[in-house]
Amino acid sequence: MPPVNYAEMYQQALQQKFSQGLAFSALYASPNNANIRWTSAKTIQIPNITTGGFVDVDRDVMGNYTRRVDNQWIPKTLEHDREFKTLVDPQDVDETNMALTIANITRVFNDEHKIPEMDKYIASKLFAEYTAYGEAVNTEVVTEATALAIFDDMMEEMDEAEVPQEGRILYVTPAVKKVLKNAEKIQRTLEVKGEASAINRNVRSLDEVTLETVPSSRMKTLYNFTDGAVPDPAARQINMILIHPIAVITPQKYEFVSLDEPSATTGGKHLYYERKYWDAFLIEQKVKGVKFNVEPEPAPAG
Repeated sequence: MPPVNYAEMYQQALQQKFSQGLAFSALYASPNNANIRWTSAKTIQIPNITTGGFVDVDRDVMGNYTRRVDNQWIPKTLEHDREFKTLVDPQDVDETNMALTIANITRVFNDEHKIPEMDKYIASKLFAEYTAYGEAVNTEVVTEATALAIFDDMMEEMDEAEVPQEGRILYVTPAVKKVLKNAEKIQRTLEVKGEASAINRNVRSLDEVTLETVPSSRMKTLYNFTDGAVPDPAARQINMILIHPIAVITPQKYEFVSLDEPSATTGGKHLYYERKYWDAFLIEQKVKGVKFNVEPEPAPAG
C-alpha cells in the first residue's frame, strides 16, 4: 500500500469516485435462501422434490398405493471466503485532517470494493455454472436493430420452459440500455412534467420485466480475486442477463467486522478487520430461468 500523503490536508468529506449500491440485490435476496439446510460450516443442501403424475383410474382395484414422491438433497460447498484487514496509525488520522478515520475507511471499502465485488462475483459465477450445465450463450451483437429480437428470443425460451413471467429481471450494461432506448419498434411512453421542461425517457421495463442497469465493469465473465476483483485477461463482456430469482440460491454464512483500539498488541495502532463468507449457485433444475447475451469470443490469432 502507498504511504499516506501528509502533504495534502483532506477535507473530512472525502471526494471519492461515485459508486452505486448493490446491483444484484434481488438475486442476493432470492426466496430460495429460506430453504437452505446447513450441514457443515461451509456446505449447504438444496431440496429437490419430484413427484409422479396422474394415471388412469382403475375402478375395479383399491388400496394399491406406492410412493410416487421423492426428495433429494443436493449438496453445494461455499468457496468465496474473503477478508480485509488494515492497521491505522492514530497519527495518520490526525495528520490527514481526520480523513483516515475508521468510518471513512469502512465507507470507502464498502463502496469501492466490497459491494462491487459482490456484483462481480455473482455475475461471473452464474455465467460459469450456466455454461457448465451445457446451456448455450447468446453472442449476437446487440444493436438498435437486434436488441428487441434478442430479448424476445430469451423471453420465448423462458415461456416455453414455463419460467414464471412475473418476477423476471433484465440486467443490462449502460451501453445496452442506451441501445434499448433507441431500439427499433420499441413503444415509448414519455412522461412530461411542468411546462415540457422535463421529459422522462427512461426505459424501466420491457414486457413487464424489470430493467436494471449494471456498470459494465461488474458484468464480466471472469475475474481475478487475488486482491479485490479485477477482470481476467480472458474475460468477455456480459451485455444482458435475463433471470428469475427463483433460479438461484445465494447463501451467506458469515460476516464479521471488528475494530481494536490501539494497544501494545497492535503496536499502538487501530486494527480493522472484516470477513465475509458467501457464494452464489445456479439451481440446475431451474437453469432455464437464466439467459445470457455475451460478446463473441475473439477470433484466434493468426
